[in-house]
Amino acid sequence: MDKIRIVSPSRLHLTLIDLNAEIGRVDGGVGITLDSPVLKLSAEKADSVEVLGNSGLTEKIRSSALALLPEGEGIRIRVEADYPDHVGFGSGTQAALSAGKAVNELYGLGKSVTEIAIAANRGTTSGIGVAAFERGGFLLDGGHRFGDKKTFSHDVKGFPPGLLLSRYEFPDWPIVVAVPNGQGVHDDKEINVFNTTCPIPLSEVRELSHVLLMQLLPALLEEDSESFGDAVNHIQTVGFKKREVDLQPIAQDTMAFMRENGCYGAGMSSFGPLVYGLVDNSREAAQVRNEVQRMLDESVGGTVLLTKARNKGADII
Repeated sequence: MDKIRIVSPSRLHLTLIDLNAEIGRVDGGVGITLDSPVLKLSAEKADSVEVLGNSGLTEKIRSSALALLPEGEGIRIRVEADYPDHVGFGSGTQAALSAGKAVNELYGLGKSVTEIAIAANRGTTSGIGVAAFERGGFLLDGGHRFGDKKTFSHDVKGFPPGLLLSRYEFPDWPIVVAVPNGQGVHDDKEINVFNTTCPIPLSEVRELSHVLLMQLLPALLEEDSESFGDAVNHIQTVGFKKREVDLQPIAQDTMAFMRENGCYGAGMSSFGPLVYGLVDNSREAAQVRNEVQRMLDESVGGTVLLTKARNKGADII
């Protein structure tokens, strides 16, 4: 193979499930793969490691490529399209997996996506981004065994992505995505949030698990957008997600505005500030997008887009 092109998706991370760990597992997550925005890169063999293109993901791409490259080999990667880092799209994992996959295919290493993720140190808290790259759709992962160096914090190395429990096709519902100006919590600040808020009370983990099992998942399978939205709203008020939301006042305001303007449910992805809203037809979605864009323009600024779920993983060309 002389050249490869990879188009990988973005994702919404709805919530982590269990940051209590009393039962012996930790993390777990729920997410939705998005059809847009996408990360596009092309790659070919080279004498050294080059990452071309004006992208904030350059160092993640370079680091992942170096982690997979056979000794003495090189690669030239060109970033053709990307999306913001540290806002809730999961760009870091997609960038790392795309670069690792490029090396894997060009040099015929025969590694699985999970093996690439471990080498690139991705998915050590949530398996959603890795599963989105590989399979797309609506994803539920069961986290990791607690202990043996796996703590509440994501600051660990060598752990596989969270165990994928279920993958479902997501309905053709329009999704309004708002990205207020700002960044989510990351790096040392993120580690500090885990260290100071965990363990989450077991009662909240049980409440969240009840909502996921007996409301969110049935609503998904019955394509009941209103009940699904109600579950999304509930998720924002409990468990580790509540602690994440408390750190982002603009996300709280944006979610409330979305609900007041026609969204069945609105939530924050990961540590935000990205907020998503669910409606069940394109006309209403366009109206919500316009109203939310106006709201952001009058406050902190930002961008709003319309997208849908992507029920497949990355395209490898």
